[in-house]
Amino acid sequence: MDGATGSATGRGSVSGAGLLRLVLLGAAIGVPAAFAAAGFLALVHFLEHWLWTDLPSALHHRAPPWYLVVGLPLVGALIVVAVRRFLPGDGGHRPLQGLGGEVTPPAAAPGVALAALGTLSFGAVLGPEAPVVALGSALGVAASRLVRLDPKRTQVLARAGSFASISALFAGPVVAGMLLMEIGLAAGTALLPLLLPGLVAAAIGYVIFIGFGSWGGLNAPGLTIPHLPGYHGLHLYDLLVAVVVGVLAALLLAVVHRAATRVERLQQRLGTAPVLAGGGLVVGLLALAATWLGADSADVLFSGQTSLPAVVGASSVGLVLVLLVAKTLAYVVSLGCGFRGGPIFPALFLGVALAAVATVAFGVSPTLAIAVGTAAGMAAQARLLFSPLIFASLLVGRAGTDAIPAAVLASAAAWVVSQAIVARKQN
Repeated sequence: MDGATGSATGRGSVSGAGLLRLVLLGAAIGVPAAFAAAGFLALVHFLEHWLWTDLPSALHHRAPPWYLVVGLPLVGALIVVAVRRFLPGDGGHRPLQGLGGEVTPPAAAPGVALAALGTLSFGAVLGPEAPVVALGSALGVAASRLVRLDPKRTQVLARAGSFASISALFAGPVVAGMLLMEIGLAAGTALLPLLLPGLVAAAIGYVIFIGFGSWGGLNAPGLTIPHLPGYHGLHLYDLLVAVVVGVLAALLLAVVHRAATRVERLQQRLGTAPVLAGGGLVVGLLALAATWLGADSADVLFSGQTSLPAVVGASSVGLVLVLLVAKTLAYVVSLGCGFRGGPIFPALFLGVALAAVATVAFGVSPTLAIAVGTAAGMAAQARLLFSPLIFASLLVGRAGTDAIPAAVLASAAAWVVSQAIVARKQN
């Protein structure tokens, strides 16, 4: 979404009756966008469960056998190849672009959904946030065409659909609103009227997820960490751990981006299909190798959303390092070889894995590790400062209220180092 807000703002202001109309349209688009996001996420989880639980059980295995661990990511890669070749939209934007910059035309929505299914459900190491954003954007564009909005207002409504869709993934409209503001911060106060439809859409979308009155809502799967132990008090050592995790997360994510960019360049030399198929095979082999070293293949595959409790609860530093190395390599391959998905949730896993080293080795609270790791990972990946902090705060809830100062230091350290790395590249 980088640049979209600023470009929209630069073509004039929206106020008065026009702003009220956009806000009402944003509220209206929040409902179908939330339903679309919930349906898509439910389909991802249904297919994932069928492939990785029901299918091995039907084959008389308690866990996925080696040929499924290696073969399913390869099959997913072939699905993505077919979608990118035969459907419009190239399956969505490149994950190295972040959450995406341009609005998504409705014609591209089927390809986005299918490419994401081939990526997410089959085990590639990317998250659901980018396809969910794209599907919400496509709904916003479709709605704008129905009411015949100009290009500037179409961008505003597309953004509203996007943030309504991701409100459940990022624990509600607060993080979505902060993402809106930080992404378009360069536009200054002129940005605020254009944020309002997106913020209202995110709030309405989240109501659809959590329910209203006697209706229990859609209960769409988001990132939650159950049964976190309470963290009370704060020590200098914890603050030092937070700074170190923030710095290391920024350095690690910089290496990931550089390596993934080199993998992506292979597509120009060898072609998209061979690199994608080879990437799927490598991801499966990395997961299989991790199982030989005592890890669970499911903690290496996928976005990492459901594996955060496992990494902070690991039995040894060696196991944490196995997960960290295998996940990092699989993330590099998935980012660069042509899969389609979001880059943020695997980065959260890497940040938490870095913090988990201190949990396992030195007895640091797992609640602190979750708060510090998620803030550092998101700040390093998205190069945002406040959104990662708010997200980490909502994620740990009351159990981790006292860990928030450490999360602030982790987010700040990751942001400063990431900005310094970007500035050095530009000079």
